Amino acid sequence: MTKNFKGIAASNGVAIAKAYLLVDPDLSFTKTEINDVAAEQARVDDALKASSADVELIKTKAEQNLGAEEAQVFEAHLMVLSDPEMSAAFKQKIADDKVNAEEAVKEVTNMYIDMFEAMTDNAYMQERAADIRDVTKRILSHLLNVSLPNPALINEQVILVSKDLTPSDTAQLDREFVKGILTDLGGRTAHASIMARTLEIPAVVGCDVATAEVSDGITVIVDGFTGEVIVDPDDATLASYQKKAEDYLAQRAEWALLKDQQSVSADGKEFVVGANIGSPKDMPAVLENGSEGVGLYRTEFLYMESDHLPTEDEQFEAYKAVIEKMDGKPVTVRTMDIGGDKHLSYWKLPEEENPFLGYRAIRISLDQTDIFRTQLRALLRASAYGNLWIMFPMIATLAEFRDAKKIYLEERANLEKDGVTMGDVKLGIMIEIPAAAMLADKFAKELDFFSIGTNDLIGYTMAADRGNDKVAYLYQPYNPSILRLINNVIDAAHKEGKFVAMCGEMAGDPIAVPLLVGMGLDEFSMSAPSVLQTRSLMKKLNTADMKLLAEKALDAETNDEVIALVEAATK
Repeated sequence: MTKNFKGIAASNGVAIAKAYLLVDPDLSFTKTEINDVAAEQARVDDALKASSADVELIKTKAEQNLGAEEAQVFEAHLMVLSDPEMSAAFKQKIADDKVNAEEAVKEVTNMYIDMFEAMTDNAYMQERAADIRDVTKRILSHLLNVSLPNPALINEQVILVSKDLTPSDTAQLDREFVKGILTDLGGRTAHASIMARTLEIPAVVGCDVATAEVSDGITVIVDGFTGEVIVDPDDATLASYQKKAEDYLAQRAEWALLKDQQSVSADGKEFVVGANIGSPKDMPAVLENGSEGVGLYRTEFLYMESDHLPTEDEQFEAYKAVIEKMDGKPVTVRTMDIGGDKHLSYWKLPEEENPFLGYRAIRISLDQTDIFRTQLRALLRASAYGNLWIMFPMIATLAEFRDAKKIYLEERANLEKDGVTMGDVKLGIMIEIPAAAMLADKFAKELDFFSIGTNDLIGYTMAADRGNDKVAYLYQPYNPSILRLINNVIDAAHKEGKFVAMCGEMAGDPIAVPLLVGMGLDEFSMSAPSVLQTRSLMKKLNTADMKLLAEKALDAETNDEVIALVEAATK
């Protein structure tokens, strides 16, 4: 029977495919006393063999999608599965205690997990506890004859349905098979949503009921434009949405003709329209969409997709690859922004009640200066290969910027002493904390550029967690309070002759773009698939008219009032 529900439209497009539930199954079992020891031991052998086959396949997929280095974590899983001591311990537990295989596996692996977690002086050994947890789940799934979903194993076109997706989950998706994403939790600016846009996968998030209302294998329509979800559609509905999907593909083909054109307004004013990326793997989309720069390189993904802190050389190669591919166009790199909802399995940050207001981004870099210096050295070495801009995230005070710049200058001097060739580098900050936005006139005297990170700026200004669907209504990018902060930053930058960009998702929002053109924003950076659509829109806008529109919006009272103003002025 057809069901309809709605979530938050997170990534444009229409997807129609069978549902694939990425939900952990019930792996509970009852401890039982057994009589046939040999039979239970044989079940263990079979489960270990099947689990190894799974991991080999996952490893191969990970190598194809992420690269050999990122796939190394699965080597550790294979080592655990093939460890003769662990296998012997399972069988010994069955023989000694006359318990079923499930109970033996659980008791033995719990012992190993406790032992590794107790090694507080050895981070590497502590990390092995997580490997054993993953392996245990897989062994139990085979013993219980329960399917364990994994996006790396998907080999047919599906709509991925999950409670939520972590950034690393989304980074592993294969666009050939994952045609759409549907989640219970999340908001438009959650990192999984941003990654979905980067991968050009239609997505609807924050549905609340997706995993409850959708069954594995049933046909689902995901409308990434409106947030509509249709489960088990009838033929007429299916045909209607297939037409909508085809129309969007035709529109994208029309936008593609703008790939090699400049981004200019109807009256000839030039802008820069760039793309946001997470790693060198995102560069094909950047080039295919005619981006005029990389406005945000989220370097934290180098850390998140690794099983160790990336070395200076590893980082240098990643930065150099992007800078060279842009062939002289600007590449703006954000230094490590770990913390908040971005965690590393191998580096335990302190538990905090409010991590988004806590120890993250530049606060970590200024505290853990060895890690910060390693990144800066890698960036400075890479600057010799093109046009590099470096920005520091989560800057709240002038003192933080000055401290970060001091370390940057020290490392530059150290490399000069070593005879290392470097290019000219522009230095700036992310504007994402209202305190910095209000002091933009002071910051503008000391740096080369601003980049406004609207995702966090809106969240901090409205005191609303951007990933919490319960307060999603407070994500109001057109609220006059947000617009006034943005306008203040742009005015402050231009008074000092400085460049101002925007790298939050608002930069590619069709409602926001006319306002930002009117305010005089210099660079718009967004998910690569939005570049050509934004360029097309800009060609229809007259800057004088948009300036008048922006003035009206700044004087408005509500988010909805601003939307109405833009729609009336651009229809």
